[in-house]
Amino acid sequence: MTERTGPIHLALVDDYDVVVVGVATMLEPYRDRVVVAEIDTNKPLVDDVDIALYDSFAQPESDHDEVKALIDNPRARRVVIYTWNFHPDLVSMARDLGVQGYLSKALTARELVTALESVHAGEQVVSEPTTRATATPGDWPGRTEGLTERESEILALITQGKSNAEVAALTYLSPNTVKSYIRQLYRKIDVESRTQAVLWGVHHGFLPDHRRIDHWRGGP
Repeated sequence: MTERTGPIHLALVDDYDVVVVGVATMLEPYRDRVVVAEIDTNKPLVDDVDIALYDSFAQPESDHDEVKALIDNPRARRVVIYTWNFHPDLVSMARDLGVQGYLSKALTARELVTALESVHAGEQVVSEPTTRATATPGDWPGRTEGLTERESEILALITQGKSNAEVAALTYLSPNTVKSYIRQLYRKIDVESRTQAVLWGVHHGFLPDHRRIDHWRGGP
């Protein structure tokens, strides 16, 4: 892949349109430094990209098949994970796969752009884990209804049919913490049962659209 001059060309990869559009909107003021080259699988990628930014929202982070597909894709020079889950096992596995960046969603837009530039320059960048209750500057399903991104991720996993034990394993949270998040999100969306929560999720955009990931795997 030929090195290009000018702004970094970035592909945003996630199964939820609202998530990638939110990140693209966040980066828009910095388009002189980062250009979002692909967020829509219905449009062919014109150029190779310098970085594929994998947003981990509602993705099973313990299953790295999606990330491996990006790393193996010749159209992406480097791969960066964008997450707030900094469990040491996840960071270690990502590094072993060959990910060049593991960036926190607590970063401001300016900090994210700076980190992407460092990755583009050949550095391996891993953000410092944060315990701050910092809102992600992007977007996610359920944000307008008052759900935090973590609550929304858990609701998305429930909507996909995951049990509490599976949610705990995929998010690296304890079962009790998962139960606590579920109680909180039930109150916020005004439901009393798992069935009601799943129906609410189905009607509010919590089912993933796998076309974008499939596209990066080499599909249509």
